[in-house]
Amino acid sequence: MEGEEQRSNNERSFSKASIPKRIAIVIAGATINILFGLIVYFILMSTSNTYITNQIDSVISGYVAEEIDLQSGDKIVELNGKKIKSKYDLDNVMKKSNGDNIKLKIDRNGEILEYDVKPTEVKNKSTGMYLGDNCKILAVEKGSSAEKQGLKANDKITKINNEYVNNNDKIAEMIKQKGLNTMLITIERSGEEKSIELTPDYISSYYLGVNLKQAESIFFNYLIYGGIETKEFAFSIIDNIKMLFTGGVSVDQMMGPVGISEVVAKTSGLREFIYMLALISLSLGVTNLLPIPALDGGKILILLVEAIRRKPLNEKTEINIQLIGFSVLIALSLYITYNDILRIF
Repeated sequence: MEGEEQRSNNERSFSKASIPKRIAIVIAGATINILFGLIVYFILMSTSNTYITNQIDSVISGYVAEEIDLQSGDKIVELNGKKIKSKYDLDNVMKKSNGDNIKLKIDRNGEILEYDVKPTEVKNKSTGMYLGDNCKILAVEKGSSAEKQGLKANDKITKINNEYVNNNDKIAEMIKQKGLNTMLITIERSGEEKSIELTPDYISSYYLGVNLKQAESIFFNYLIYGGIETKEFAFSIIDNIKMLFTGGVSVDQMMGPVGISEVVAKTSGLREFIYMLALISLSLGVTNLLPIPALDGGKILILLVEAIRRKPLNEKTEINIQLIGFSVLIALSLYITYNDILRIF
């Protein structure tokens, strides 16, 4: 577009348009990517029949739900002030509870019952490492025992306690057998063999102790729950971006074109393939809106600075900012591609 890369004196050019119009033009491309992804995802979710409602199907023995006499047919309508419409909402609140007492509202045949309960704690063993193909570590959770004890993404596990392992199931089985005892993990890193002592952590999870009913397979439910799933999916992407900036996700866990092509190649069936297309479209749109020079988000940031200053940046300065941003993106792309290749091979 004339005036977008270099300023133009043409009154109809991009550089002569008002700032709101320029922002709208810049944001349009990414918005189309996001909308396309969300629409495709909504269609996929609206043709599924796996939605879990907020209605209790059964109560699990030994959990707090049994203690307070929750019953089949009860609807969980609110937890700590948050409306509960699906299993996702319930799990989200329970995860954030940290074991503290929660205020619970139940709808039983139209009557609202209120409880103040302490969730049941269940302790599970966790190493904090996620395995990809060929016994390679795909990612290491920040703050986990695996990270603290020196394991990294792209390490290949070859032995546990000097016993050879050749598949992920074998690794999972051996870790489970060893309980919380310290294990000797032998890895291959950059062509060299290295042994690391690993002691799994105890991770506490908190539950009410209920099984929820699946929604009826009717068209209205498809639309309602398809919309809910799409909203949750969109917010999960935003949460992942926040984690990237706060350190919850490392650059090593990012995936570029090489990694994406491998994942797409492994999709099974048309539905999974279309889901991946929607995810890629959404990721492209959201990434493009990040406030990084050379991306649309960086251009929007420069336009906002121009609006505050009431005059444009020096053209040469703006070009240099864009070039720096472009150089950083190229370097990041090369690094991510390098990690993708290591993960695959």
